[in-house]
Amino acid sequence: MNKAFVKESDSQDDEDLPEHLALPAGVRNYMTPEGYDRLRGELIHLMNVERPSVVQIVSWAASNGDRSENGDYLYGKKRLREIDRRMRFLTRRLDVAEVVDASLQPNRDQVFFGATVTYLDKAGEEHVVTIVGVDEAEPLQGRISWISPVARALIKAHEGETVMLRTPAGVDELEILEVRYPEKK
Repeated sequence: MNKAFVKESDSQDDEDLPEHLALPAGVRNYMTPEGYDRLRGELIHLMNVERPSVVQIVSWAASNGDRSENGDYLYGKKRLREIDRRMRFLTRRLDVAEVVDASLQPNRDQVFFGATVTYLDKAGEEHVVTIVGVDEAEPLQGRISWISPVARALIKAHEGETVMLRTPAGVDELEILEVRYPEKK
């Protein structure tokens, strides 16, 4: 089928990113050294391993003749577009990344990027969260983005303080029990 009749673009940008990965305009892309290394490793793997493998499959499938009903060729081309899009995304994220080593934080009783915070909510439940970059956030594992509402409420507070968190359900009070940072390397 001719590309003119397909609602698909080779140059699709990352406008369709999930909301949790979108950075607000003018905001820095803070990352931990581990998060930076993980994204860089993924980019290198895509460039050096996965993409060449798919290119080889597409090349083989194209040599088989009729491409219009060739599943290997069609799937391979689609997979190449996905890989290329992910590589562009990773390259842009790494280019604007600002790596912050939390182990060098001098104010170790105050909450900043990279801190692991233990706090009590109004219901008396204890939570442990680590404040990380947008690309590293895994809320179910306790790794929250520094631009999340909870992190914004906690940042700059000291151990022992109570901060207010505004939620759709109302205001919640978070009592900061402990602030930890990684050990200096």
